[in-house]
Amino acid sequence: LNILVDTGSSNFAVAGVPDPDVTSYFDPELSSTYRSEGIEVTVKYSQGSWTGVLGTDVITMPKGLHGSYTINIATILESENFFLPGVKWHGILGLAYDALAKPSSSVETFFDSLVRQAKIPNIFSLQMCGAGLPVSGSGTNGGSLLLGGIEPSLYTGDIWYTPIKEEWYYQVEILKLEVGGQNLELDCREYNADKAIVDSGTTLLRLPEKVFSAVVQAIARTSLIQEFSSGFWTGLQLACWDRTEKPWSLFPKLSIYLRDENSSRSFRISILPQLYIQPILVIGENLQCYRFGISSSTNALVIGATVMEGFYVIFDRAQRRVGFAVSPCAEVDGSPVSEIEGPFSTADVASNCVSSLSFHEPVLWIASYALMSLCGIILLVLIVLLLIPPRCQHRYTDNDVVNDESSLVRHRWK
Repeated sequence: LNILVDTGSSNFAVAGVPDPDVTSYFDPELSSTYRSEGIEVTVKYSQGSWTGVLGTDVITMPKGLHGSYTINIATILESENFFLPGVKWHGILGLAYDALAKPSSSVETFFDSLVRQAKIPNIFSLQMCGAGLPVSGSGTNGGSLLLGGIEPSLYTGDIWYTPIKEEWYYQVEILKLEVGGQNLELDCREYNADKAIVDSGTTLLRLPEKVFSAVVQAIARTSLIQEFSSGFWTGLQLACWDRTEKPWSLFPKLSIYLRDENSSRSFRISILPQLYIQPILVIGENLQCYRFGISSSTNALVIGATVMEGFYVIFDRAQRRVGFAVSPCAEVDGSPVSEIEGPFSTADVASNCVSSLSFHEPVLWIASYALMSLCGIILLVLIVLLLIPPRCQHRYTDNDVVNDESSLVRHRWK
């Protein structure tokens, strides 16, 4: 089975019944080693969702890790906007932390199971290739997933590391953005509202609405194009040029500053227009059409494939950090389309750009249950008070002694 690698979720799931949009599926009844847990699970993504049943089975991989390993697996029985026409994968491999696992964090993740059973280091790395290639079409763009280590041939130059702020998604801290070398001059907390994550399962670079608007204005202002349809920026329209033209020279590069492991320093990862002005469609013999590889987001800044295709990304869970290095496959017409530079001083930004109110889903659930329990207790007390017969109630006078036992409920709810 071909599996979509997703660092923005934590369940391993494969098609468990026939689906018109998948070429293969896993039939649990034909597996002598499959064990059903009988637990229904539903996972929703920013686009699409599926419902299935949890179980365990033994897996092997064709390259690298030799041996068989028992892994939690969800068989997908129903889905909506998940398996799409033309996709070449039959399931999804969530590589984020167990805090995001459904239905609860007690479901051991695929990678945690491998670390425990295969005794590999708690680190994996990902090279996504496809810079400058059509978004849709036949063939594959290649790339590599390494479980348990780093491969020197997959990067050039140095690896720069930024701390993981919280272990659920791979949440990092972004300090500022530049378009064409010009700082957007936004409060750094805008970039991290309500989180900034590295997510291979998200196609575009997604930016909080205020940041997105500032980026679009800056690109429009610094590009060599005077008039541009607003539909292009919002993803509703494509922009087309003659196939002999390369429109990338018309647009500026985009830089993202990340806090270094040494908190007084930062480094920047930059993508050239070849990564965010993406060829998608050929019309007739002469026109090549492109889409804008950046979109707005209501709940996160997401470093997705638009950016990740420029870099070799290391998810060093053991040392709680994410590393970036330039990827040799990030070239178009023989020229690199990504850059890493540093270090830079962080004296001009706040010491902490991540809001302390950045609660994630499990914490919100706990808080919700606690509040509901408190409301239930309060309601119960009020009902008891209403049901107490009048003869049992004591009317206080000015001479009554107010102590904790006699006044707790009466005075708290006065």
